[in-house]
Amino acid sequence: MLMQTMPLPQARETDDDARLARQAAMADVSAFEQLYRRHHRRVHGVIVRLVGQAGTRAEDLTQEAFVRAWQALPAFRFESAVSTWLHRLAVNTALMEMRARRSRPWPEEDDDALETVATPDTAGRAVLGRDLERAVASLPPRARAVLVLHDVEGWKHEEIAGELGMAVGSSKAQLHRARGLLRARIGEMA
Repeated sequence: MLMQTMPLPQARETDDDARLARQAAMADVSAFEQLYRRHHRRVHGVIVRLVGQAGTRAEDLTQEAFVRAWQALPAFRFESAVSTWLHRLAVNTALMEMRARRSRPWPEEDDDALETVATPDTAGRAVLGRDLERAVASLPPRARAVLVLHDVEGWKHEEIAGELGMAVGSSKAQLHRARGLLRARIGEMA
């Protein structure tokens, strides 16, 4: 009986997020700051993986995503979890950046910033995480986006194709290309 009355930790977090989002929608800056602290790492992480830059540009895009969240909160309908909504907003922010930069060459990656992406809980995991992040960041932009959206974020090819403005077959081809390049680059690092 005791197990049935105790709330699950995930449900409580969602309830807390919803409460904070409602308060923030009424211009409660403190509530929004709490949402930011709870979710900024995940938002930043998806932006880094999609855009491939862990330096100041990824920080700028993270801030941009949260500014958009602040502006959109009054219209948020709570049909999904706040965390899901923030995550999707981060993905959209990164995709808009990719579209804007499509015709321009991509800058070189900031190796020092990439080192901060891995969470060094052990030396081996830190090195592996850093190598994997570097390998993913070195992929061509569209291949990287398809890989991250499909393999990390769990999107279907139809969703990716629609979001990136490509055919479903192109999405599948880009994923195949990205995986092959990733295997080769990780093999080179080993």
